[in-house]
Amino acid sequence: MDLGFGILVLLCFALSCQALTLSTFLTPADKERYKARLLTAPHDDFKILAKSVAGLSILGVSVPESEKICQSVKSKLAGQKVQGDEEVELLFYSAFLKMKVDESGKKCDVSFGNAEAKFNGALVPGTRSEVILFATGGLKFLGASIDSGKVMAAIDAAIKADDSPLSIAHALKAASFLKGDLKKYFDLIEDVIAQSDEIDDKYSQFEGGFIVTADIVDAAYALAGAMDLAPTLAEDKVLKFANYFLSRKHTETREEIAYLLKVIQSLSANKFHIPVAVSLASSVSVSQKSPQVAVRVTDLMGKSLSKLTVTADTARHLGDDAVVLSKKLFSASASDPSLFELEFMKAKPAHGFYQISISVTSQQQEPKLKLLGTVGAEIEVKVVTEAVVESIDLGVSDKEQSSVPKTTKVQYPNKIALEADYHQRLTGRFVVTDKSTGQAMAVHQAFVRLTNVKTKQDVIYIAEEDSTGAYKFDLDVAAKAKEFNNLSGKYVMELIIGDAIVGNPVMWPVADIQLTFHDDAIPSKADPYRYAKRPEIKHLFREPEKRPPAFVSNLFTAMLAVPVLILFALWLKIGVNISNFPFSLSAIGFHVGLTAIFGLYTCYFLKLNMFVTLRYLGIIGIPTFLFGNKLLSRIAARKKH
Repeated sequence: MDLGFGILVLLCFALSCQALTLSTFLTPADKERYKARLLTAPHDDFKILAKSVAGLSILGVSVPESEKICQSVKSKLAGQKVQGDEEVELLFYSAFLKMKVDESGKKCDVSFGNAEAKFNGALVPGTRSEVILFATGGLKFLGASIDSGKVMAAIDAAIKADDSPLSIAHALKAASFLKGDLKKYFDLIEDVIAQSDEIDDKYSQFEGGFIVTADIVDAAYALAGAMDLAPTLAEDKVLKFANYFLSRKHTETREEIAYLLKVIQSLSANKFHIPVAVSLASSVSVSQKSPQVAVRVTDLMGKSLSKLTVTADTARHLGDDAVVLSKKLFSASASDPSLFELEFMKAKPAHGFYQISISVTSQQQEPKLKLLGTVGAEIEVKVVTEAVVESIDLGVSDKEQSSVPKTTKVQYPNKIALEADYHQRLTGRFVVTDKSTGQAMAVHQAFVRLTNVKTKQDVIYIAEEDSTGAYKFDLDVAAKAKEFNNLSGKYVMELIIGDAIVGNPVMWPVADIQLTFHDDAIPSKADPYRYAKRPEIKHLFREPEKRPPAFVSNLFTAMLAVPVLILFALWLKIGVNISNFPFSLSAIGFHVGLTAIFGLYTCYFLKLNMFVTLRYLGIIGIPTFLFGNKLLSRIAARKKH
């Protein structure tokens, strides 16, 4: 019994560690970018225009250029020539735009003629579910009555003919406009959601991509809202869909922006459950000067939720897994209801990276707001410190000397002068300490840079940490001469200390060193193109091979021309029969093109290069091919008859 209970506890703990949460939302910058994109929607594409207006409405922007849109609707309806399903779609978007213009306070006086009859005429069995949606929605936008029984019959037939997820989504959205018993359509939500694909246990989507997925999820919430029943979506499924939608928030196409805003609004403004986004609102760096960690808790639209309790369940050091705090409450910000702050440095954490696990609960009593993704949200912060290098021990000794060299202690930020030649070696030792604790600390970047005063060329060496926590470097002047290009002279030696958790990178010029390399050494030339543009590489053609004497070439040319001369002579003697030659554009064009190709080959032989020849061959060859194909087709057809 105890063993089984222990296994159950471990399983629950493992599942909670893998809890799916959201860490982003539609920021004000995202919304401004969407707004700018939607405001420039073209007026000649009614589908994009209507979706852009719908997206702007979600963003709280009134219909832009309402008079111009109204005039576009009038012109489109007056000049429309489409029939059937296309006409129903056009009338649907036109009715939607008129409704939005009217809602903005500016009356759009447009006559829709027999649009109501067109919509009702489309609501028959055999009509696709998308067209049924257009017809039902069009009637709704025009304020006309909807025959729910007639629409249901059409929907049932459409689903029977096409039960794909997108077809069902259109049916669900059309059903959301109806009255009566809609349970059979509501039951389809669970079936269609089960057809989604999961990616990395983090995202859910349908085959067809973003727009199809957004359409299906939005339709599920539309019908659930109309029936006042929570949609049959598991909590993790909702979060996976939300994760997928938010991963596409950087889209730039107007249609995808409109779909994104619609589905995010459906997830954020429904009365059943709200996915919660927990994101880091403060700097990732925490220090004594900036001791607070701030998180923002919002819905997916970036709006604050009702009164919340935000708790830091644990804060774990990513280096040694040490837990520095647990069950600490964040305090709500007085200026921003979505912002919560925690005095993280009160826990006296050591420098390094930390992962804070956060949970969120609602304080609202009635109606109780159900929040999704409230357990296991994680943010990462780093506690930065100040690195201190109080001094460095520098020494110059003969490289053959086995004893410990005599060193000079240089206090920060002083600077000394040294000399070293190719018989000697330069050594150094220093310790990096944490200012807050006074203890030695390891850093990722500990370099010694030597820069030539005249040429500004530099050489960088890594200082290695030893077993005592001190950093050392050892420079054999003769062995490293090549790295300095054997260039003797004055060098500035700098100590460079840096790390992701060091808030004050150190760059300390510790010494001016006169380095002398071997007298016989020849300074190597520096690469002139190291920091400059290299010369352009131009293609060089192979030099043509030596041609034979002109007499030989002319003789062979004459020999090749003899059969042609014989052909012309025989034609003159026996005559030429061209009665079967089809004097058509294709025949003449083909033979002219073929002659031009032979002429081009002659020019290639005499003076043209390959690239120029290919360019002209492409120009001549395409019409020759087309003419030849047509000519051969005619000849084949004539022989067949």
